[in-house]
Amino acid sequence: MAVDPRQVVAGFLTLSMFVMLGNMIKHDHFSPVTEELGFEATGVVSNTRKLDNDAEMSSVDTAGVEDLMDAVEEVKPCWTKPSPKNQPSNGFVTFSLTMGPEYHISQITDAVVIARYLGATLVLPDIRGNELGNKRKFQDIYNVDKFVRSLDGVVEVIEDIPDEVSAKKPAVIRVPNRVTESFITGTIQPIFQKNKYLRLAVIFSSVSLRPKETNNKDMDATACLAMFGGLELKHEYSEVARKMLDRLQELSKKSDGKVLAIDLRTDLLEKKSCKTTRGARRKGCYSPDEVLAFLRSVGFSANTTIYLTETSWYKGLDVLKEEFPNTWYKGDIMPAENKAEFLKSSNADLARALDLEICSQSDVFVPAVAGLFYGHVTGKRIASGRTQIVVPSQSSTSTHASDFISTYISNKNHLAYACYC
Repeated sequence: MAVDPRQVVAGFLTLSMFVMLGNMIKHDHFSPVTEELGFEATGVVSNTRKLDNDAEMSSVDTAGVEDLMDAVEEVKPCWTKPSPKNQPSNGFVTFSLTMGPEYHISQITDAVVIARYLGATLVLPDIRGNELGNKRKFQDIYNVDKFVRSLDGVVEVIEDIPDEVSAKKPAVIRVPNRVTESFITGTIQPIFQKNKYLRLAVIFSSVSLRPKETNNKDMDATACLAMFGGLELKHEYSEVARKMLDRLQELSKKSDGKVLAIDLRTDLLEKKSCKTTRGARRKGCYSPDEVLAFLRSVGFSANTTIYLTETSWYKGLDVLKEEFPNTWYKGDIMPAENKAEFLKSSNADLARALDLEICSQSDVFVPAVAGLFYGHVTGKRIASGRTQIVVPSQSSTSTHASDFISTYISNKNHLAYACYC
């Protein structure tokens, strides 16, 4: 029986495709690019001396921690609200908030900057969860009145796009995070001039929040306003965060300690981004044991009240609880009436929004995971003068917590320093 050569070729191509797909899975090619960056790329330098995992808590020098607590930085805005634009709207810009609150801040900032530059009306975004079909209105999570008021005279904001416009198809544009003026003028503006109706999809190829050089003061001021002056949780949710913070502060007073918020994600530990690659000076994230060794080494008191950003308590967290008895997670300190809503797996973005608030207002913040959450918490803390941010290390040349200040702070290379001085 003769074999058609085309069938042979087709079979070979099919087999090759499955082999390639298997290799992609094996090498985690489906991991989001935003998880690939370690602390070195997002605001910390490395050290060299090995930590002693067996050091006794009572024998550690706490002077460095006390110095850290005394470091309070007073700042004020370096920008003024952009001047009002009197010309009528030139079209419409739409977008969605995705991937969690730390990404929402960047997405809002880029959309506001673009709408301002184009003279367009900004349509309130919806909020898309990680699960298919999980969609909310902007006002379901955020304070819509505060957001609209903050942009009054800067960008016109509407809740729903007019029917005659929504009947058309928008031009969809993939926008790199922290959009530049050259990208707006070279890519977005020509399309907008023809279509007048855009849908933006912000792409995160980098999670670094280091400043970029720019000569457009209006764009800079608009970005500062959008990032630090507009997005707040709605009142009911901000009250939940406030009650949790009050509870932590109450616990810290009883133990004569401080509130230390640690962004710890044990669910990420087995992912590629958490593996130390050959030649890398920093890990992408740290385990509970590694965080414990770091806290022990730099002198945090056993009385310290610790908040973990975990949504559930895992057995691996017991090591922290044993040496720091005042270690808590959401389920321990959240008001009982709010647990059903915030601790559901489908509401992970709500829980993360609480973490963002608590980590931004605690006495000290320890990012055990690199990424945009760390970057935006740092920005919020800079804006409020809370610069006590220490980054874990597996090795060090010092046993003082103050020597592990994030380089976002020590080198003032976070974009927030372009907004506050």
